Amino acid sequence: MKTPFLPALALSAALLGASLAQAATVDLAGVKLEDRATVAGSPLVLNGAGIRYKAVFKVYAAGLYLAAKAGTPDAVLATQGPKRISITMLRDIDSAELGKLFSRGMEDNMDRSAFSKLIPGVLRMSQVFSAHKKLQAGDNFLVDWVPGTGAVLTIKGKVEGEPFKEPEFYDALLRIWLGPKPADHLLKDALLGLSK
Repeated sequence: MKTPFLPALALSAALLGASLAQAATVDLAGVKLEDRATVAGSPLVLNGAGIRYKAVFKVYAAGLYLAAKAGTPDAVLATQGPKRISITMLRDIDSAELGKLFSRGMEDNMDRSAFSKLIPGVLRMSQVFSAHKKLQAGDNFLVDWVPGTGAVLTIKGKVEGEPFKEPEFYDALLRIWLGPKPADHLLKDALLGLSK
């Protein structure tokens, strides 16, 4: 006796497999990062993702999204179109402290004169983080580069303040993770897709 539902079951399994292949995720310490994102209507791919450690402690999971894969810091910075860095906290952290760490990371990876031009934006970013008091484990923030608009900061799903219009500001942010003195060398390799 034929069972009519077997072909339908096989078709359902094939369709499910195809949809899962299209919507793959990377799991980092329980944080799920989609392998694709859309910024300003442009499709982006996950270039790389990793965990920021401080000593033995996991601080946050990060993912870098670009229009096309890039394996060096210079290639990432030269990539045209929208970009995204996604950060999801793996532990609670004082937001003002995080803002200071970002400022220090930018300063450490630029020459003094270039950094001095970005100080107004750095101070404004620090104020935005300070207003949140604390980021808790599971909280997410995004920094998107939108050509013609600037760097858009989204914290816990809400766009914060005006965009940071200078491309140099976004590049300086990326250098926190990709510069010659990155926040974490293993995370730098992971964001560049150089580690598995």
